[in-house]
Amino acid sequence: MALPAEHIVMSRTDFLAWESEQAEKHEYLRGEVFAMVGARQAHVIVAGNCFALLKSHLRGGPCRAFISDMQLEIEAADAVVYPDVFVSCHPDDLAAERVLHHPRVIVEVLSDSTAGFDRGQKFALYRMIEAVQEYVLIDPDRRTVEIFRRTDGGDWLLATRDGARGLVLKSLEFEAPLAAVFEDLPADVRA
Repeated sequence: MALPAEHIVMSRTDFLAWESEQAEKHEYLRGEVFAMVGARQAHVIVAGNCFALLKSHLRGGPCRAFISDMQLEIEAADAVVYPDVFVSCHPDDLAAERVLHHPRVIVEVLSDSTAGFDRGQKFALYRMIEAVQEYVLIDPDRRTVEIFRRTDGGDWLLATRDGARGLVLKSLEFEAPLAAVFEDLPADVRA
């Protein structure tokens, strides 16, 4: 989430209809609409790498990877967001045209302008989705991966050893080394 739009206030249902006709992307949170800002090269490269790695791994299976142009509606939070990358295995999501509801894994690539929101309020929103098993934060500047997993008891655990190895998603039986996550990332480009 980034810049508030010209103080647009509407219902989530109205937002979804309105957003489908907009040239630019917006996110929605409890009646307020926020304009999305463009991403920098490092952000796009890392998100693209994650999407490509996941798409290849999931090929032919019951799950599908999605990149930042698909909306995620979080009804319990009265929110609609665009995760950088996410995976759903739910039949309703796989049949949906634009708006999904049941992601298993969500990946956000951090930038200076979004890191606080991604770590705080956005993570709180994602925790409201029962289907979410893993939440990943990737920092292109520090070349780090943080993996949070939902435990059987419903708590969230930071998997420090797995994050040090790369993108390790137990719920998808997937692992990619850090070199693959940050492939083609110029050393001098910031997210």
